[in-house]
Amino acid sequence: MKYSFALAFLTAVSAQSIIDTLSFGHGSRFSPSGDSLPGWKIKGEGHEPQILSDKLILTPPYPGHTRGSIWAENGLSLSEWTTEFHFRASGEERGSGNLQLWYVKDGERTVGASSIYTVGQFDGFVLTIDTHGGRGGSIRGFLNDGTRAYNQHTNVDSLAFGHCDYAYRNLGRPSVIKIEQSSSLFQVTVDDKVCFQTPKVALPAGNVFGVTAATPDNPDSFEIFKFVVTSGAQATAHFGGQTTQQQQAPIEGRSTSNQINLGSLDDMNNRIYQISQEVSQIVQNMNERHQELLNRISTGSASSSSDSSPQSDARLNAIDDRLRRIETMLSDIQRDNAGKDYRNEFTRLHKAIEHSHVSLTEALQTSIFNMITATTPRMGLFICVVIAFQLFLAGAYVYYKRRRNGMPKKFL
Repeated sequence: MKYSFALAFLTAVSAQSIIDTLSFGHGSRFSPSGDSLPGWKIKGEGHEPQILSDKLILTPPYPGHTRGSIWAENGLSLSEWTTEFHFRASGEERGSGNLQLWYVKDGERTVGASSIYTVGQFDGFVLTIDTHGGRGGSIRGFLNDGTRAYNQHTNVDSLAFGHCDYAYRNLGRPSVIKIEQSSSLFQVTVDDKVCFQTPKVALPAGNVFGVTAATPDNPDSFEIFKFVVTSGAQATAHFGGQTTQQQQAPIEGRSTSNQINLGSLDDMNNRIYQISQEVSQIVQNMNERHQELLNRISTGSASSSSDSSPQSDARLNAIDDRLRRIETMLSDIQRDNAGKDYRNEFTRLHKAIEHSHVSLTEALQTSIFNMITATTPRMGLFICVVIAFQLFLAGAYVYYKRRRNGMPKKFL
């Protein structure tokens, strides 16, 4: 018994052996040299990916708009294999970015550092990890046979053949994604939980593995801790149980919905019956009220016609007298207005206004003339001042000449 168990264990270990040329991060040291990974090509756009003692920083937390890629130099020659990928994404609350795990033909040349939205034609499989759909994170699988350019497609998200929701950001620990391909099943698991699986996908041997990452303005830092490729796969299908559950769930849902519909119909019928009774009662009350009003009107008219008293006749006569007096007053006022002639009064009013206008105009002219004459300077006074000034100048000149002539003369 012990020998059979040991033999089975050795068989399982030999069946799933690590391919060192396509793996890193599984040994005691992340990188033997410290600045490169044997068998892999590392490139970056906008920054240089950094290799630390336990991880590879593919995109930094700052700045944004950076890209990073790592591609295996050798292809995988096996048709049944398992890939285990350990990564971590951290950043700001509203940070974002996308991480792609590729298994494609000639990936470094056809893909480079592209994402699922910027890549052209490629042949193979890609697993995309991003925040698509606004649900905190999602993992989706895409296939291409090399004939479709994803960067020219109008809706790349619709091309995914498998997906699951997974909140991968700021977990504080590495997330583990495992891709397994056997002869009968292709399966993707996340943290030991099945994300999606299908028996209709079989990727060919000879493709190469690669990882690319891209970040926007608010970047996420993508770190790779481990990438291990082993031969063989242990994936088991769960399609039967899932199909049964999916078939049973709609049946239960239909029965529950039928019960709910029947109950709601009974409730609606009861309510409609109550409403109809209330409406009929209201109509009956309205008819009774209408008939009562008609009876009151008919009885009131009969009593008023039969019970005529002298007091009501006196009131009617008084009202008639008042109306006659009002008519007489109105006719007198109309006759008075028609007999009088107001033309003489209008003529006198017109003459009075005209006389007032003439007197006002004359008074205004007189006052204006007086103001002008009072403010203008007097010409006689001005002429006298000018003549006096000239006489003064002439006298001063005569005095000066006499004074000069009377002075003794000097002979040289």
